[in-house]
Amino acid sequence: MDTKLRGDVAEQAAILQALNHELGVLRPIGDRLPYDLVFDVSGTLFKIQVKCAWLDLSSGNYVVDNRRTKTNRRVMLREAYRVSDFDFALAYIQPIDLFYVFPVHIFIDYGSEIHLVEADKRQRKPLSATYRDAWHLILQKAQTEPCKDAGLS
Repeated sequence: MDTKLRGDVAEQAAILQALNHELGVLRPIGDRLPYDLVFDVSGTLFKIQVKCAWLDLSSGNYVVDNRRTKTNRRVMLREAYRVSDFDFALAYIQPIDLFYVFPVHIFIDYGSEIHLVEADKRQRKPLSATYRDAWHLILQKAQTEPCKDAGLS
């Protein structure tokens, strides 16, 4: 499966999860924006960036790149996201149908990659475990920011 198809699968899984959490979902036209979806939580809009994790065989961890990737026919450019680019990043692990829900400031504070540990072999949980299936963070943020327009105007 190529990366574009994996991204499409991750976005569709995010839409399904959002609907299961009774969130409204809006989809921008095109892919030139720094976010993939917009969630409507009781009138408060949140820009969502969706990433698909891959399995790193050497570490046994799932990994997600937390940089923006722009490509043309010859060059792949990567650059860091900014806090204003989106509100939450969803990192999807397809083989186990699981999302990590990161607030933007946490997501961009990692280096170039985030390792998501799903093995029980560790004595201590990694910091990323806090964001495992943490859909409640979006709902909590909506309660503190009523009717935020997500800068879409």
